[in-house]
Amino acid sequence: MRVRSSEALVLRTYEYREADLIVVFLTRDRGKLRGVAKGVRRPKSKYGVSLERLAISRIYYRHKEFASLVTVQQAELEGPWNLWRASYPTAILLDLIAEAADRLLPENDADERYFRLLRLIVGEFCNGIDEGDPGHFTPAWATRALVYFLLWSARLGGWLPPFDRCAESDQEFSADETVYFEVQRDGLFTGAVRRAGSSALPPSSRSLAMAMLRDVPSGLDPVLCEPSVMYPLQQYLLQLLAMQLEAELRSLRAFRDLPPNP
Repeated sequence: MRVRSSEALVLRTYEYREADLIVVFLTRDRGKLRGVAKGVRRPKSKYGVSLERLAISRIYYRHKEFASLVTVQQAELEGPWNLWRASYPTAILLDLIAEAADRLLPENDADERYFRLLRLIVGEFCNGIDEGDPGHFTPAWATRALVYFLLWSARLGGWLPPFDRCAESDQEFSADETVYFEVQRDGLFTGAVRRAGSSALPPSSRSLAMAMLRDVPSGLDPVLCEPSVMYPLQQYLLQLLAMQLEAELRSLRAFRDLPPNP
């Protein structure tokens, strides 16, 4: 049984037996895998921070035929080197992203596009932490990275409704039109067909979504990335995610308790 190695992003770990961990990691070449890393929780573990949440590591493992878990032999951190410095609000966003990726992705199904998306998002957090992470609120760059991740997860998964027309009437929206979204109802709607309790998605938020589908986060117009513009789009995308998963993420409770952006 030969040892394989893959560039991987660590999505989740949880305790197993006395000193081991189950590691869920996303590889570029084989998709999401689950494995046992032995001795990780011992004081003199050889793994260091290479199996921390959203670490990018070179993971060496053995995979026995028909086994549900691989055996992690070694992990070498390739970056980023500063996620441990994330403030509490920023760490909660990282938790949400890692949990969403774990819940959305099937096992043993390689998806180069999603791997590149997650790697891009981790890079955005790495750069943002270096530039400044205030600690007492969620920085705009972190919200921008989260919204970008949610949008492209829906796009790559094939469950992103169009932003240019009504899901009920198929009527095309005008450029300056405020549209609406509703709980447990897929898509966006004109004011004429919206139901009670619907939430507004202003034209600036739709413009941001279209810009994000064309460009990387660092290339976006800062005016479009104001918290007041990002927030409605974030809420819409979180609702789509909950509908796709048919459940809410556990990390959403802590996320909703975060103080608002100033």
